[in-house]
Amino acid sequence: MSWPGAPHGGVRRSRLVGAGTLLLALALLASGCGSMGYYAQSVGGHLELMRRARPVPAWLADDRTPEALRARLQLAQRLRDFAVSELALPDNASYRRYVDLGRASVVWNVVATPELSLTLQTWCFPVMGCVGYRGYFDQADAEGLGTQLRAQGLEVSVYGVPAYSTLGWTNWLGGDPLLSTFIQWPEADLARLIFHELAHQVAYAADDTQFNESYATAVERLGAARWQALSGRPGEDAAVAKRRADFKALSLRTRARLEALYASSLGDADKRRGKLAAMAAMQAEYADLKANAWGGFAGYDGWMARVNNASLAVQAAYDGLVPEFERLFERQGRDFSRFHAEVQRLAALSKDERRARLQASR
Repeated sequence: MSWPGAPHGGVRRSRLVGAGTLLLALALLASGCGSMGYYAQSVGGHLELMRRARPVPAWLADDRTPEALRARLQLAQRLRDFAVSELALPDNASYRRYVDLGRASVVWNVVATPELSLTLQTWCFPVMGCVGYRGYFDQADAEGLGTQLRAQGLEVSVYGVPAYSTLGWTNWLGGDPLLSTFIQWPEADLARLIFHELAHQVAYAADDTQFNESYATAVERLGAARWQALSGRPGEDAAVAKRRADFKALSLRTRARLEALYASSLGDADKRRGKLAAMAAMQAEYADLKANAWGGFAGYDGWMARVNNASLAVQAAYDGLVPEFERLFERQGRDFSRFHAEVQRLAALSKDERRARLQASR
C-alpha cells in the first residue's frame, strides 16, 4: 500500500493516488460561495496540467527528449496497451500524454479524524457523493485547511501525492496524463499506478471511498502479477516486498488495537492513555523491524514521525476490502471483464447492501 511520505523501496505512494481524485467536471455543478474557491483551484489546476501535456509520440519524436525519459515513456505505453488487452481496462486517452511538472507532488491531500476515532472527516460533492479527503494543487492551500481542522480539535495529515484520477470525465480533453512525479518509478510500481488509476474509470460508488480504493488496489495487485507472468519481466525485489508486508502488518495491528479501544466503554481519559500506549508499542515494534529485519532501512521514518489517527485511517481506505475483491476475482474465474462487470453491479447498490454482498464470502 502506498502510505504518505514513504519512498520507493518502502511503501509505494501510488496507493494514495486515488485519494487525490478530483471530480472536475461535476464540481462545476456545485453551488455555495464558500466552496467556489476550492472548485476553481481544482478545475484550474487540472486545465493547466492539460495545457502543458504533450502526446507521448511527440516526446518520442523529439531529439531533445532524454533517453532515460524516452525509455520510460515507451514502457508506460506498453503498460497502457497491456491494461486494455489483458486487464479489460478502458481504451481511451488517459496516459497517452506526458507532462513534466518540476515538483515532487501533483496535488496535496488533507485527511482528518477526531481525537479518539479512526473515522475520516468527509467532504461532499454534488452527484458524486462524499469522500474522506480534500485535494489541492497548491501545498499552501492544503496546509491552510490542515491548520483550520487542527484548530477544531481534529487530528490531521497533509501529504503530497504523485497522481490523481478524474474518473474518465476529462478524456475529451486528452485524459489523465503521465506525470514526471511518477514516470521514473521502478517498473512494478509504475505498472501498479497505471492499473490502479484506470480502475477508477471502470467503477465508482458515491460515498464509499473504501470500496473505490480497495477495488482499484485489488486491480493494481492482480494486474501487476499478470504483467509479470505474461511479460517475463522481473517482479518486485524480495526485500522491498518483505518490508512492505511487515509495515502493513504493523499498522494493521495498531489500527485494530485503536479501533477496539475507541469502541470500548472506557472514559476518554483512559482512552487517551491507551492510545499513547498503542502508539508507543507501534514505535517500539518499528524500531525492532528496522534493526533486526530490515538491516537499518529507514524509509518509513518520516511517516512514523507523523503517525496519528488520520494517517492510520486513510490506510484502511486502501486496504480494507482488498481480500474481498480478490476473492470476487477468483469467483469470476479470474476473468477481468466479468470481475469489472460484477464490481459495477455492486457499485450501483446501497452502501450497506454493497458491503453485505462483498463480504458474504468471508
